[in-house]
Amino acid sequence: MKRIFDIIFSLCAMICFLPLGILIAIFIKITSVGPVFYSSKRVGKDGATIYCWKFRTMCLNADQMLADILAQDPVLRLEWDTYYKLKDDPRISSVGRFLRKTSLDEFPQFWNVLRGDLSVVGPRPVTEEEIQKYFGAKASKILSVRPGLTGIWQTSGRNLLTFEERLRLEESYIDKQSLSLDLQIICKTIPAIFLSKGAF
Repeated sequence: MKRIFDIIFSLCAMICFLPLGILIAIFIKITSVGPVFYSSKRVGKDGATIYCWKFRTMCLNADQMLADILAQDPVLRLEWDTYYKLKDDPRISSVGRFLRKTSLDEFPQFWNVLRGDLSVVGPRPVTEEEIQKYFGAKASKILSVRPGLTGIWQTSGRNLLTFEERLRLEESYIDKQSLSLDLQIICKTIPAIFLSKGAF
């Protein structure tokens, strides 16, 4: 049932979102140099490697910029180690900042849902580095289900939560997961996007 729901929901979302997606792609191309889309390597269900697609929100040399920033600023290094995010990330473009605030950058991931890499609702997709650094004994449990386009952490504070708090929420979702819980999370995701609380 969950897989059937994922397919139907993602197809409907992709069809409805297409006109806005074209506009976003045009804005990205005229405001910054580089491709419209960006794929990031993540760990999927049972440890499989997946590539999550997004609208590009950063400059082309973002990875090198991050390494330089973290090496030079201990305060930002601590922020990154705590949240795995930077609230005022200098790598993000002006259009990219708006896309992240509204979560519009993540709409191409409905393609990942259609492919079966992601589910509409599930734990947040994570990197191999995050697993090694934070997951510990919890890794097998959290990786036992497909990561989600949205999830319980997005409706509970998003980037304002520490990584440890996120993991506790992800575990609670896996323990209680059901189609009705997924529908509740989807309904809570919509106002969370418009309010942009914890989004950066």
